[in-house]
Amino acid sequence: MIDYIIKGGWVMVPILFCSVLGLAIVLERLYSLRESRIHPPDFVTKIKKLLHEGKINEAIAICGNSSFAISKIIEAGIMKINASRDEIKEAIEHAGKKESIKLQKHLAPLATIATVAPLLGLLGTVTGMIKAFEVVAAVGVGHPKDLAGGVGEALITTAAGLIIGIPALVAHNYFYKEAHGYIAEMENTSMELLDILKKDESAKGYLHRDSEARGRER
Repeated sequence: MIDYIIKGGWVMVPILFCSVLGLAIVLERLYSLRESRIHPPDFVTKIKKLLHEGKINEAIAICGNSSFAISKIIEAGIMKINASRDEIKEAIEHAGKKESIKLQKHLAPLATIATVAPLLGLLGTVTGMIKAFEVVAAVGVGHPKDLAGGVGEALITTAAGLIIGIPALVAHNYFYKEAHGYIAEMENTSMELLDILKKDESAKGYLHRDSEARGRER
């Protein structure tokens, strides 16, 4: 491997940097984009139980102290429970957009790597062929051994750029799809939970009375 890197020339340096950075992003996204960190079923079940019981403030407190992405979206909807359904939906979508940005973190650099790595490989191909033609100009075509260095550099950098660019592109598309899937799922879950509140007038009234009490305390 070290021999290939050396034979690939200076273009291999940025290609290797892309590979290390791309691998780091992939590992970080695999860790972050897990259901247990974004949309844990146990958390949703707990919030649903509290809403059924009319414990609105407790649900809001749990959502506020939670680091799950779904908690922020649910909280945004609950805080608008006395508003119209369109306003509630707008609040949920607004919170969803904020969480979407977090879920798509580092995907732009990964897309850049997927684009740049093959181009760097192509650049290595060009520089390698230039060296090969320089040898031809100096000693002619009768010395294939002298040509091997330039041609080898061209082939190695091309292969290295594709080896890094193709997986980076696949990973980017996978993570992008996962992020948007989670957002749609969380928005649907939030609307389902708010339907529970909309059907429960006593819970709605409890939230209204509690809001008035907090206003008097201020």
